[in-house]
Parts: sequence; C-alpha cells; structure tokens
Amino acid sequence: MLRVELRDRIAVLTLDRPKRLNAIGSETVGLLKDALAEVRHNDDVRALVLAGEGRGFSAGADLGEMESFTAPGQFRAFVGRLTETYALLEGFPKPSVAAVHGFAYGGGLELALACDLRVAERGALLGLPEMKLGVLPGAGGTQRLPRLLPPAIAKQMILTGEPIDAARACELGLVNEVAEPGGALAAAEALAGRLAAGAPLALAAGKRLIDYGLGMDLEAAIAYERESVTVLFSTEDRAEGLKAFRERRPGDFRGL
Repeated sequence: MLRVELRDRIAVLTLDRPKRLNAIGSETVGLLKDALAEVRHNDDVRALVLAGEGRGFSAGADLGEMESFTAPGQFRAFVGRLTETYALLEGFPKPSVAAVHGFAYGGGLELALACDLRVAERGALLGLPEMKLGVLPGAGGTQRLPRLLPPAIAKQMILTGEPIDAARACELGLVNEVAEPGGALAAAEALAGRLAAGAPLALAAGKRLIDYGLGMDLEAAIAYERESVTVLFSTEDRAEGLKAFRERRPGDFRGL
C-alpha cells in the first residue's frame, strides 16, 4: 500500500493501491506515519517525494472504509489519524515534493497540500469534491487550500467541488511546476534533488520560519528570523558553505 524507495538523498514514498486509485485508508495512513518516522532519523535522506502508482496520485479517502463506520466517533478517529499524519508531513524537518499525475482528489489533494512543493503533469486535475457527497474536506483542505490560493478561488473549489487543472493550479501558485505527461515523478525528483543539496539545518529552519512566521505579525516574525539565522551562523555547515563559495564548488553539508 505504500512503497518506500531511497534514491541518492531522496526518499520516494509511493501510494501503491492502483486498483483502488490509491484510496487512502487507515492502513495506508499508518504506513505513511511509520515511513515518516523512519526517514526522519535517516541522515542520508535530505528530501521526500510523495507519488502515486497507476492512473493517478490519489482519488482521496477510502470510501469503502468510511461506509463501514456505524458511529460518528469512528469517523472522528479516522479523520484524526489523517490530520495527525498530514501535520507530521507538513512539519517534517526535510522538504517534501508531491508528484501529481492524473488526479489528486479529496484526501489525496490534502496529502499534496501538506507537502512543501507540488509538481503536476499537464492535464492532471486537482480538487476537493466532498461537497458533491454532502460533506466537506476533513483533513486540512478547508484550511490549507485558502493559505495557498486566493480565498475566493479556494471557496469556489470547496463549495462547488469542482477541480482545476495543473496549468490553472500553476498560474494560481498551487503547483510549482507543470511537467509533461509521464514526467511528474522525474520532475519532482529533480526538484527534490535541488532541495537536498542544501544544508539540512538551514532547510529545516527555513521551513519553520516561513510556516510559523506567516502566523505572526511582521515585527515578531523578523525577530524570529534574526534568532534563527544567528543560530545557523555558528554551525559547521555555515563555515563549509562559505568555504565552498570561495572555492567555487558545491557545499558538502552534513547537518552539523
């Protein structure tokens, strides 16, 4: 259900339920959570790529599992597992890239929204169709999407359940790159490779500064930036970065 492959300094996590369109159920969420814990402590891994096997990235939450619930508490627990794992991905100290092909709907798009960056193949559709089922996104979609898109566009997507294609998503800033058909994974790995070349401590600090700083007023956020950069100044990687710059070579960063 989840395939984990290490390629150079990148961990590729692939949803592997192609016959179910990579529907995300409790078992898949548990495997993703375990994989994130394992990769977090692997110093050889500097970046993540999230991908899907088969026709698309993911059709969303496993409706078959949801239909088996007989009490609201079961649904609440299921959504809790989703949101907890997606939050772990969002706050992960190593940068992540979603490689979207075919479609990313519902909980699948919410998984992609929890990544730092997104690459999508031309023609891929991204949407939150829950309104068509009489409900709403429950794994962060109503909150992450308006933080990445103009609120009126996010409202239209959520309240109509209608998707947008990769080209439109890129125009709006939801997708970082549009790849040709069949090229999303390669493009995502190339982008992740550029991220992995950075200093690990600076990458983690940069993620925190942006994510936390958006919730602060500007003065507090700049003060937070100043303290974070001061800490980085004392690292071995900062010294290596300056030396590499002077010697006109890539830095050999070790997270120290």
